[in-house]
Amino acid sequence: MQLRLDKYLADLSVDTRSKVKLLIRKGRVRVNNEIAKKPETKIDTETDTVTVDGRKLVYHPFEYYMLNKPAGVLSAARDKKQPTVLDLIESDRKDLFPVGRLDKDTVGLLLICNDGQLSHHLLSPSHHVDKTYEVRLDGMLTEDDIAALEAGVDIGDDEITLPASVEAVYEDLSHVNITIHEGRFHQVKRMFLTRGKTVTFLKRLSMGSLVLDPALSEGEYRPLTEAEIQQLSAFGGTK
Repeated sequence: MQLRLDKYLADLSVDTRSKVKLLIRKGRVRVNNEIAKKPETKIDTETDTVTVDGRKLVYHPFEYYMLNKPAGVLSAARDKKQPTVLDLIESDRKDLFPVGRLDKDTVGLLLICNDGQLSHHLLSPSHHVDKTYEVRLDGMLTEDDIAALEAGVDIGDDEITLPASVEAVYEDLSHVNITIHEGRFHQVKRMFLTRGKTVTFLKRLSMGSLVLDPALSEGEYRPLTEAEIQQLSAFGGTK
């Protein structure tokens, strides 16, 4: 990939686009062991070696992290008053964002990345990406409740929800897994409310091909593996 030197440095969060130009003018940046003189110098990300103050840089256009989101943290890039999921990620990149949102009190899988194309495809209503949640309720589901949820229910939007899948994998029917194929506002909670049940605990377990790593405690995260990235790329991300 061919990039301007100043963009290359800014993408790697060396500093802002304007400040990296100053680094270049001060002779602190070398390309293939030669002092770079112009911000517009073209860099081949595959073959050129770039250093800043002697530190070698490795170019990665995208970063992907799996976060086990804890309760009480906003699914937002930044907030002046409350902690956000990005406050939990230690990265120099300034272009990371959460892919979609989990409610403040919802825990579990959240993808953090800077791949806008992938985010669009995962969140687009037309792609119907599966999302599975663990749900605890304030009452027991009946067979009629499950049948209704799996057929689609009216949560007050223009259309009823797409058919869902409800799986009783715990001790009783107040603790189930549900897989939906949309991402409407508070969708899971609103779906169960139509059956007279209030969600008391909600945890996202998977999104598309990405499954929450059971080794991650709430608030912990890790980079995605190459295999996970390749699987997600099937949804339209950058390969």
